Amino acid sequence: MDLDDLSQSGIRRIADYSPYLDQLAGLAQEMGLSQRSNLVQLERSLNQHWSLGQNNILSWTPLDDGILILVLPHYAIADYTTPRADGAPSEVSSRFITELISGDRQLTFKQIQKVARLLKIEPKYIQLRQPLSRHPVETQIIEKMIRRYGINYVASRAVTLFDIVGFSLLTPFEQMTQLNSLSYSLNSAHAKMLEQDVGINFARSSSGDGFYIWNRDDGLEANVNLYHFMHIVLADNAIARSKTTSRAVPKLRACFHVGSCYEFHQAEGLNPTMHDFIVGDVTIELARMIEAALPGQILVGEFVAHHADGVATAADKQASIDAVAFLERAQGNLSKLSGMEFSGERVSAIKCYLTGEKVGAGEFNIRRLHITDKHGLSRVAYNAKVNIYREGAEPILLGIEDKKLPPEKPPQKPPE
Repeated sequence: MDLDDLSQSGIRRIADYSPYLDQLAGLAQEMGLSQRSNLVQLERSLNQHWSLGQNNILSWTPLDDGILILVLPHYAIADYTTPRADGAPSEVSSRFITELISGDRQLTFKQIQKVARLLKIEPKYIQLRQPLSRHPVETQIIEKMIRRYGINYVASRAVTLFDIVGFSLLTPFEQMTQLNSLSYSLNSAHAKMLEQDVGINFARSSSGDGFYIWNRDDGLEANVNLYHFMHIVLADNAIARSKTTSRAVPKLRACFHVGSCYEFHQAEGLNPTMHDFIVGDVTIELARMIEAALPGQILVGEFVAHHADGVATAADKQASIDAVAFLERAQGNLSKLSGMEFSGERVSAIKCYLTGEKVGAGEFNIRRLHITDKHGLSRVAYNAKVNIYREGAEPILLGIEDKKLPPEKPPQKPPE
């Protein structure tokens, strides 16, 4: 595409081909059309190196009038960390590979050379029409491009799982309507949070009977916002259920957990999707917990979340926080959701807590629930409650009271 073609229709063609460029809305004065065209050329070149999913793009660095990239066959990451048949250790540690696919993918030229030698691959050079401007927005978009054509590891990601109760017993039409209702509740909750100036960059992936939801933003505040997003979705769903006598609105159960995961973009046709998918310890734990959850129940996994970026406050840098402390933090910042409306009624207060047995006057402990799955593996979870109080209306009570939980079975030993 020549610069002479960059009329308004040309700009639209760029946006159609490279969806990352929609991030440049409002930044036209900071980045010229020639730089946008440069990014489109880069996107095309990365797509060619990706080769219909045959390869993963690992890292990149600016060099002269282009960029240098490291390209690996899609199976190579596993091969590098798998012990050899003769029993000798692998030449590259799994920790080294994990570090390469975590965080920013831009390396220095010397780092690219070092990694290439260790992995025994030759860096690939992409010649661009002009050198990169090193503009922050440009760098951010290139990072997203590289991630789209590779695998990304996140050590601490908060994810919630919404599951439709009795989904497999529904007719196909009912399944469709209930999934559509849940999708609407997700969008409605997102809109409500944005109205309160609470940002959440949420992504979703189907679990078959519902959705995994996570916040693309990292850090403690982002994880807390996702927890609040979960109970706003459940509140919207509860109100919708109270207004219908049909089976169009699902009965939900939900789980929340923080853990590690891999993020990737599945191939769709000849290109990777723009929507990312996740799989890892966090989704495995959620899937096992949801099997034990009762209709209407909210379970929170036992976790220790690491927040190395310190998004919320300086005190959070390199901090670790467990599930109990996390819920205390979530309760502490609920004031920013005051004024939110459900069915035209303003929220006056929200209380979220982990349940337990009464141990004194107004005092309760926090019960640790031992969940054993069908494989005999045991894990700990907590029963959560959320109470949303509204002016001039009945409160919305989410979750199950501790006294209504069935007696807990002692944890079983895993099979030999």
